[in-house]
Parts: sequence; structure tokens; C-alpha cells
Amino acid sequence: MTYEQLWHRLTPIYEAGEAKAIVRNVLEMQFHLSFADILCGKVTELSADNQAELEKIMVRLEKSEPMQYVLGTAFFYGRPFHVDPGVLIPRPETTELCQWIIEAPKEGSILDIGTGSGCIAITLAIELPQSHVSAWDISEEALTIAKANASTLNAHVNFEKQDALAPHIDERKWDIIVSNPPYIEPKEREEMEKNVLEYEPAIALFAPESNPIAFYQSIGNYAAKTLLPGGLLYFELNPLTANAVDSYLESIGFKDIEYREDQFHKQRFLKAKKI
Repeated sequence: MTYEQLWHRLTPIYEAGEAKAIVRNVLEMQFHLSFADILCGKVTELSADNQAELEKIMVRLEKSEPMQYVLGTAFFYGRPFHVDPGVLIPRPETTELCQWIIEAPKEGSILDIGTGSGCIAITLAIELPQSHVSAWDISEEALTIAKANASTLNAHVNFEKQDALAPHIDERKWDIIVSNPPYIEPKEREEMEKNVLEYEPAIALFAPESNPIAFYQSIGNYAAKTLLPGGLLYFELNPLTANAVDSYLESIGFKDIEYREDQFHKQRFLKAKKI
């Protein structure tokens, strides 16, 4: 089967450009074909075993299963992270949150709350090697995946099972707390793609219907008690609730609140300082 025939199989689900990119990534990552190889028609020269494997992959992709789960890998900040349906697929825009922390480093003790695949914590541990990084998640499955990713990437992160809605407060203090918590409102389901709704973990996607900023409030309260003076709190946001998060953080004493937009010019990231 040719490259053109392959990507055409995905056009009932994806636009042509995205379908082409997905198939190209599969051929490059799984079968080590360069783009030049693909254009020269070497897809048709795959062995019988590889053709059978490619067909299995295509069948899964045609069911809207995300390519990252099919291949078991997502790239984040230029590094490969193992992913499966137990964790959210790292989004490219979240690298901007990491970059914001890295470009104005306040090295010391860093806590990532709701770590998932570990992409934020591991990236910060590698890029800020003088820091001591810890990461929490409520999911045992997520923690297993994150620990394996840290081992593969030779990153030193202390992983713990903790509930972001009921964090345990002890004597530890932090210079930076960062979180990309569940923030999608249930009413937004109708606008979401099938490959997200049917495959990615709802626990990592959706905010409580009764209080869409519950995670921000809980993490903000924890940060207000455990950040060192001058410590920084970073969030990835839902633009729909960004103002409510801002107001709440101000009400509990955070100052110098700043926003950054994502690549789509939406209020996506927030930084606040503990005085």
C-alpha cells in the first residue's frame, strides 16, 4: 500500500494535512523510513511482517485511537516519553509552561502536581539540574509510567501518590509549584474530538462539574501554605476560567500575577508570587 493510499484511509477522521502527518510519523518512528524514503515509494518495499504490523496500526488509527497511544510514544521538549491510555498525551503548548520556568530559573525545590507521564517534572529536572524536583499524582498507573520515563531519560525526580484535592501538608517548603490540572468543563464535551474523549483518561481531563476551578483552589491553598517567601506558582489554564483563578489567587494573598498566551493567543498560563 502506498503512502497516499495510507493517509487517504484517515481522511474520514482527520483533515488531509493531519492525516499525512500522522502516517508520516508512523512510517518514520516505527519503520525508520525518512521522508525522502516515503516520497520515493519505499513504503511498498516493506517486508511482509512490517506490512502486517503497519496494517494493525492503521486499523487502530482508523478507530480514532491517538497515534501516540498506538506507538506508545509522545515527544515533549524534544524527548520521547512513553504514554498509554493511563496518562494524558503531553501537549505541545505545555512545553511553553516549562520554558517559562526554565528561562527565569528560580532553582531549588520544585513540585509538579498531577504529573501524569512526568513530562513537566522530568523536563524541569533535566533542564534545571541544580533543582530538587518532586511530582505527585493520584493514579498508581500514571506514577508507574512517570517513574519509567524518568529512569529512561536519566532524570532524578521524587514521585509520590497524593490527591491534589486533599494534599497532605508536612514540613516541606517549595520554591516553585507547577500544575497542569484537569480543567476542561463537562459542558465542553460536545466540542471535543473523538480521539480525546474515547481514549484519554477523563480523570486527567475534566474539572468537577460543581466547581470548575476546584483543583486551582486546592493547589493554590496548598501553595499559599508551603511556598517559601518569593516562591512562584505556575498553572496551565482553561481560558474560560482564567479570570476566576486569578481572582481566587488574589483573595488568598498571591501577588504579581502574570499571564502568557499559547500559540493560539488564548490565556493559557499563569504565574503568581507568594509574598
